[in-house]
Amino acid sequence: MNSRKNLIITGSLFALTAVILGAFGAHALEARLSANGTTATWKTAVDYQMWHALALLILANYSIPGRAAKIALGCFCLGIPLFSGSLYWLALEGPRWLGPITPLGGLLFIIAWTCLALAAFRMQNK
Repeated sequence: MNSRKNLIITGSLFALTAVILGAFGAHALEARLSANGTTATWKTAVDYQMWHALALLILANYSIPGRAAKIALGCFCLGIPLFSGSLYWLALEGPRWLGPITPLGGLLFIIAWTCLALAAFRMQNK
């Protein structure tokens, strides 16, 4: 498989699971999340997962050269499960040690967006 195809598959699967988890949280887990006071946490996880999945899908349509672009893609792909995944578990009263993982995912998002901007800045006009 080529990298573009892999990127589309990865972005699509992240988007698909964001929709499923959003619906699951709004319906099947509504009472539990409300009782825990973690509805907003779940929504944040879904929102960030979807936005970054869409970023991957958009980037699949562009050929951005350079190491910084590759780092950005890797950081997006790792940031989604670390950031959103840890928030999902925390919203369901998962182990408290997951708390410090969320900022690591957020840091990966920051690095990804920074690297993407750097890669675009370095692109030659055609």
